[in-house]
Amino acid sequence: MPISESCVFEGEYSIPYPELVNLYGCRIADGVFVGPFVEIQKGVSIGSASRVQSHSLVCEGVSIGADVFIGHGVIFINDRHPRANNPGWKLEPTVVEDGASIGSGAVVMCGITIGRNATIGAGAVVTHDVPPDAVVHGVPARLHARSIDDTE
Repeated sequence: MPISESCVFEGEYSIPYPELVNLYGCRIADGVFVGPFVEIQKGVSIGSASRVQSHSLVCEGVSIGADVFIGHGVIFINDRHPRANNPGWKLEPTVVEDGASIGSGAVVMCGITIGRNATIGAGAVVTHDVPPDAVVHGVPARLHARSIDDTE
């Protein structure tokens, strides 16, 4: 079954193609939208009125606040030193604060915080904390502006 019974749904939510998602052990708050071909793993929480677009992976250890936009094909990573056989594997949590927006195709490394109302450009590779209201883009992602209003 694509949506496991181990998921907790709080209030109304929208998953237009439930047969095309893989959700297990996660918490989905009121007003969340989850697009097709999305995987949301155990221990993930997604805050109210957030949106996860198609083909995204939200792995264990990620916490997403309220009113967050996750674009198409965004990938979160939870292990800095991946190996096929790693007995010392360590989950590194990632926090996306309220109001943040992550553009399509971005890759978000583990162990970081994306600040409140921050904007991540499409295709960025985010390797460090992003301050609140900041705009970052590029590979690796670098500060472009201190707020969305400074980008004109």
